[in-house]
Amino acid sequence: MSVMDFRLKVFLSVAQNQSFTKASQELFITQPAISKHIQELESAYQTRLFNRGGKAVTLTSAGKTLHRYAVDIASLYKKAEFEMGLLHEELVGELRLGASTTIAQYILPPILARFINQFPTVKLSLISGNSYDIENLLKEKQIDLGLIEGSHRSAEFKYTPFMKDELVAVKSTENEGLGKDILSLEEFQTTPLVLRERGSGTLEVLEQALNKYQIKLSDLNVLMHLGSTESIKLFLKETDAIAVVSVRSIYKELYAGNFQVIDIENLLMNRDFCFVLPHGEEDGLPKKFMGYVLHNEKL
Repeated sequence: MSVMDFRLKVFLSVAQNQSFTKASQELFITQPAISKHIQELESAYQTRLFNRGGKAVTLTSAGKTLHRYAVDIASLYKKAEFEMGLLHEELVGELRLGASTTIAQYILPPILARFINQFPTVKLSLISGNSYDIENLLKEKQIDLGLIEGSHRSAEFKYTPFMKDELVAVKSTENEGLGKDILSLEEFQTTPLVLRERGSGTLEVLEQALNKYQIKLSDLNVLMHLGSTESIKLFLKETDAIAVVSVRSIYKELYAGNFQVIDIENLLMNRDFCFVLPHGEEDGLPKKFMGYVLHNEKL
C-alpha cells in the first residue's frame, strides 16, 4: 500500500480504530496530519465522512459508502503489490502441502488449480489427514506447510488464520424420525449422532463448544465415529442420525435439498482454518503460497 493514495490509508485507519489518535499512532504521523488528510477527503467529496461527537469516531452514511470502496481498493492493491513482487523472481521448486480433511476436500482443490496455472514451474503435492496427523507430518519434515482446522495450538508451531468456518448440525431430509428444526442442548444429547474421529479438528471444536455447558462427548448418543465428512454424508442418507460438519462441506447437499441444518440452541461452533509452520521456517515457497492465498483468494 506504499503508493496507494495515502489519504485512503488514513481514512481506513480512522474507520478501523474509530479514533484519530489511534490512527496517528498506527500510521506514525501526528493527529493534526490525520485530521488534515480526512478534511481533504471530505472537501474532495463535498461531504462529511465521520461523526466526530462522543467518545468514538463513527462513519456517516457517505463514509460507509466510501469505506466499502476503500476496502476493495486496498485489497486490490495488495494483490497487485504481491504479483508485481513476483515479477522479480520465478517460482521454481517443490512444495509439499499437508491439509486436514475438510480443507483438502472442500477448500484447496480450486486454489491449487489456480496456483498451478499461474506458477506452472512449481511442483505441488498434497497429503490429507486429520489436524493431529498434519502436525506430526510437519514435525517429521514430511511436508513443508500444513493447513489445519480446530483450535488446538502447540508451542512448537506458528499458526496463521486464513479462513473462517462454522460447524453445523445437519440431517438428511429423508430423516422422518426427527421432526424438529431446533433442538435444545438436552435434546441434542439424546439424539443419535455420527461424528468425526478423534484427532480431527471438527470433533475438537464440538468438544470445546460443549465444555462451556459442562457437557462431555461421552454424554452424547454417538452411534459412530467416521474418518471423513464424505463417509458421514453417506451414512446420514441411510439413518435417522444427525451429524456435526463444516457448513462448507454441505453446500451442494443444502442447495439440492438433500440435507437440512438443525439449530442447536446456544451452541456456537466457529473456528479458523490456519496455516501451520514450525517457528522460524516461514520462508521460500511456503511463504509465497501463503501470500498467494491471503492476497489472491476470496475466502
